Amino acid sequence: MKLCFVLCAGALSLLLPASAAHARAATEDSMQIHSTAFSDKGEIPQRYTCDGQDVSPPLAWSGVPRGTQSLVLIVDDPDAPDPAAPKRTWVHWVLYNLPPDSAGLAEGVAPDDLPSGALQGRNDWKRTGYGGPCPPIGRHRYFHKLYALDRVLPNLSQPDKAALLRAIEDHVLAEAVLVGTYQR
Repeated sequence: MKLCFVLCAGALSLLLPASAAHARAATEDSMQIHSTAFSDKGEIPQRYTCDGQDVSPPLAWSGVPRGTQSLVLIVDDPDAPDPAAPKRTWVHWVLYNLPPDSAGLAEGVAPDDLPSGALQGRNDWKRTGYGGPCPPIGRHRYFHKLYALDRVLPNLSQPDKAALLRAIEDHVLAEAVLVGTYQR
């Protein structure tokens, strides 16, 4: 009987990590990001591009998991410079330490209008703030990635995407993605 108890307890402990992983997967699937300006995999209106007013689109999110301490938003284009022969991912926007109770960002959000505590990183134009789609050739995809973190990050002094991804490693509770497309 003791042997069975030891084996059964061992089997039970083996099940716990799988259950925890399943619970995390269920949480990750529930967080969502969307825009009233375009649908997932839909075309981004010209207004939000270099051919228009180049303002950030309105974004909203929901299903942020319990225990989230901050949110990160990265907008990038993996199709640069040419979707037929991509050579790099072009980063359009980097935001971090967005409050977990924030519901999104307004269209054309200015730095002074970001939620309290939110900080910006550098995009690939070597500046902070939003830089809209401006593809040189073909139809590009623009990934709006939202990460829920189990911590608030320290001030990283305008990190680029790579530095921010290193800082959030092992702290991501959930991720949601909205993809828009644009062709000039």
